[in-house]
Amino acid sequence: MTARQQWSIVAIIVLVLGGALFAASHLLGDQLYPVSVGSKAPPFSAVTVDSVPRTRTLADYKGQVVLLNIWGTFCLPCRDEMPAIEKLHEAMAPKGLKVVAVSMDDPGSEEKIRAFVKEFGLTFQVLYDPTGRITNDYQTTGVPETFVIARDGVIRKKMIGASDWNSATNRALIAQLLAENGK
Repeated sequence: MTARQQWSIVAIIVLVLGGALFAASHLLGDQLYPVSVGSKAPPFSAVTVDSVPRTRTLADYKGQVVLLNIWGTFCLPCRDEMPAIEKLHEAMAPKGLKVVAVSMDDPGSEEKIRAFVKEFGLTFQVLYDPTGRITNDYQTTGVPETFVIARDGVIRKKMIGASDWNSATNRALIAQLLAENGK
């Protein structure tokens, strides 16, 4: 075998490996780049549950500290944690915290979501993603899951399951993030 043939075989192997890596990164992108503390928050799109729905995206909250809660009206732990999220919102919204709760209910559940909001007296932004795309984008394993996103768009806390968001520890984290300038 000549040197030219050997180099041709090496080139073919390199091309095949390069193609395989490219395909794997596109097919397995979510698994290769997990959504976790320290990673950039993925973009999302959801609609308000107002009489005239408006689309909201993560970009609408750029430069803000955001508590993003992914939940559903069917979820008992979600029902347990909503009062604490509302209390946190009442205390920290005047200081700049944006609370955004995105419902994962089935398509056509707008009335059920509005009833839930009324029942719990929620005053923060409640959105609805009937496509469920946010669960893929944020790689959630269930509901509730909550992400605290700093001004620079980086996830600073991820909580799987219900939490007391009005606790001293969570308030301290939010206060610290609100005090940061962001980049």
